[in-house]
Amino acid sequence: MDYESVFRQDQAQIEAFLGKYLENSPQYARLQEAMRYSLLAGGKRIRPVLVLEACRICGGEVEKALPFACAVEMIHTYSLIHDDLPAMDNDDLRRGRPTNHKEFGEAAAILAGDALLTEAFFALSQAELPPDRIVQAVACLSAQAGHLGMVGGQALDMEEKKRTVPELEQLQSLKTGALLQAAAELGCIAAGGTPQQRQGLRVYAEKLGRAFQIRDDMLDVMGEQAQLGKPIGSDAELGKSTFAALLGLEACAGLVEELTAQAAQALASFEARGFLVWLAQQLAQRSF
Repeated sequence: MDYESVFRQDQAQIEAFLGKYLENSPQYARLQEAMRYSLLAGGKRIRPVLVLEACRICGGEVEKALPFACAVEMIHTYSLIHDDLPAMDNDDLRRGRPTNHKEFGEAAAILAGDALLTEAFFALSQAELPPDRIVQAVACLSAQAGHLGMVGGQALDMEEKKRTVPELEQLQSLKTGALLQAAAELGCIAAGGTPQQRQGLRVYAEKLGRAFQIRDDMLDVMGEQAQLGKPIGSDAELGKSTFAALLGLEACAGLVEELTAQAAQALASFEARGFLVWLAQQLAQRSF
């Protein structure tokens, strides 16, 4: 099966759905423009693709999962806008162009992030799915994106301290892994999947998230800015502990390979696991 084509089809569906948001809404200053600037800036759309494919692997209708998929991308986009702010990582580039606050100013960037966070839960409410699944989705996404998940991880990341490997694993399981787990679980929820299916997808996403972050740390050392679309070496400049700095590139490469294999193994009970196994392998080898 041509998984690359499946990936592109999923991306196209997601882009079309996101493109409809705010299209005809009233314009308040430059708020909506700032929201669309980051939301429609491209990117790999890994998280929403994961929602769609988790739904598919659980036997659901992918089209009905699109609001869930786009809700996750709105949360991810808001987190990037806020992460780039001077009070956080103070980055000038994101996806190869000026960060939101560089283009619109800090106040507008903060408000754009706030609005996208709120819009994500409105998107969940619009899914044409049974009410109990929507309630489950709200509970899942709010838990994984909030103070016990992604935001908690960002708070840890803001602490100026050197970290051990276990401490770094905890930080990244929250900051990066939590939203990937939410994406996998949301796809299962949309499909009305079983608790066993949800658990398998949760473990898959956990291993995927750890491998993804370790590879990200490696690319911050050995990648190219033109490909990554953001500055290289920014973690080292900020004095942050990273897997690459703590373990070295060779050990990191071995760990990424091991975690990718574990992610695939977590899907052993799914017959149609091919795409998600392929996705994990592609992310493990990525150069951007």
